[in-house]
Amino acid sequence: MPITDILQKNADFYPNDVSLVEINPKLENQTRMTWREYSLIEANPSESYRKEITWSEFNKKANRFANLLLSRGIKKGDKVAILLMNCLEWLPIYFGILKSGAMAVPLNYRYTGDEIKYCLDLADADALVFGPEFTGRVEEICHKVKKVKIWLYHGEDCPTFAESYDKLTTYFSKTSPDIKLTDDDDAAIYFSSGTTGFPKAIIHKHRSLTHSAMTEQNHHSQTKDDVFLCIPPLYHTGAKMHWFGSFLVGGKSVILKGIKPEWILKAVSEENCSIVWLLVPWAQDILDAIERGDIKLDEYKLSQWRLMHIGAQPVPPSLIKRWKEVFPNHAYDTNYGLSESIGPGCVHLGVENEHKVGAIGKAGYGWQVKIVDENKNEVAKGDVGELAVKGPGVMVAYYKDEKATNEVLKDGWLFTGDMAREDEDGFIFLVDRKKDVIISGGENIYPVQIEDFLRKHEGISDVAVIGLPDSRLGEIAAAIIQVKEGTKLTEDEVNDFCLDLPRYKRPHKIIFADVPRNPTGKIEKPKLRQIYCGESVVAKQNEIK
Repeated sequence: MPITDILQKNADFYPNDVSLVEINPKLENQTRMTWREYSLIEANPSESYRKEITWSEFNKKANRFANLLLSRGIKKGDKVAILLMNCLEWLPIYFGILKSGAMAVPLNYRYTGDEIKYCLDLADADALVFGPEFTGRVEEICHKVKKVKIWLYHGEDCPTFAESYDKLTTYFSKTSPDIKLTDDDDAAIYFSSGTTGFPKAIIHKHRSLTHSAMTEQNHHSQTKDDVFLCIPPLYHTGAKMHWFGSFLVGGKSVILKGIKPEWILKAVSEENCSIVWLLVPWAQDILDAIERGDIKLDEYKLSQWRLMHIGAQPVPPSLIKRWKEVFPNHAYDTNYGLSESIGPGCVHLGVENEHKVGAIGKAGYGWQVKIVDENKNEVAKGDVGELAVKGPGVMVAYYKDEKATNEVLKDGWLFTGDMAREDEDGFIFLVDRKKDVIISGGENIYPVQIEDFLRKHEGISDVAVIGLPDSRLGEIAAAIIQVKEGTKLTEDEVNDFCLDLPRYKRPHKIIFADVPRNPTGKIEKPKLRQIYCGESVVAKQNEIK
């Protein structure tokens, strides 16, 4: 069924139950609004610490926006882009686009003006909804894009080149438009994270979105009584598809606009959150704050928090060991996925498999997996090869890029570019990205293995390992180390710590610096290569992708 049917079901069955809550910790001393109060100021949006809407109001907002788009000539198959920070209107806007029959095109809020233009042009976007944080960037490019004719603004002080989404939607019907949708209709274009160069536009059908909701709920057993805390950016498949599990059962979800440890725990406590999905840096920050004494757990109501799941990158086993020491009653889980496989869940550890911490798991609900060599033949258990996945959530294609599509899609299998191995029990362990493998003196070195080892050092907050060019060995491993706040660390101390590694895996160069990560928590290795390797190495890496 189309994903929009779930929203209609929730509005019919639970009209007066809270669907979404937005919390802005920076406005803690401001007002708190119910959905009735919030709906009365739609034409003049206002900031507050806490806002909420019911399932009925969520559905009405989506319907109003769908009818607005249809009145402006948007038709089935057109593309409407979203450029918003996480907010209460984000998901109603997304579903309004889908209800109109158009395809939703979420954009990364870190994009520069040129990147916004590139993505709008690549997706053939017909309209853009944007927020106040992006006015300058959008104004720079609005007269240069190829196709966008409708510019809608959500927020106060609408710029002159756009129209107010908030005012316009109040004039349109709150009844669902008569647009027939099926599983096979195109629903969304998501952009790859761009860690391998310019982002690609990934097409997904309604079938993919609906299956991701079923997968997530199957993995984590969400009920109507669970409350999901959503922190990562909604433009990314990961955050939204984890939310889909709660969406499927009509549960409440909380959108938290901030990542400070005390804000996360306060939201869990105040909103009775039972499920929290974290990125590795945020989990580390929470534990560090507790260890420093900045956070006192007895000041929060946390007994209802039943599940901490984490993903978007390899999870260091040492981190989970620390977490379980502090939160022994939490179930732990991790998921693996790509935007090309509609976010998380195509590989899944399972809360019953904590003894396999470090693995990403086995095939998720409705999915198949295999590990292959360069000729696409399956490798023996224990051998390293490329991970491939197959299931209802695999993308249709890269939009307008047949060559790139054919490189990764073969007979329904998506070849991920991630190197992995399977142990004797059938659990899959990520080794590294195919393009990130360092070949030093003929030996394959997998940076993730070195990163996991170095994170065990109590003075290291974060670490990234990349290859640097070397005239004798071809490449050498360099470790960029972010030292934990309030800690001093020397190169000799790191080298001594690394003596437990095989000699060929020991970093040849230690660099103390911040480790850049994108909004989904992935290390921005292209940026590090640009800084430490120079243009030639970056170009070489782009050729490999």
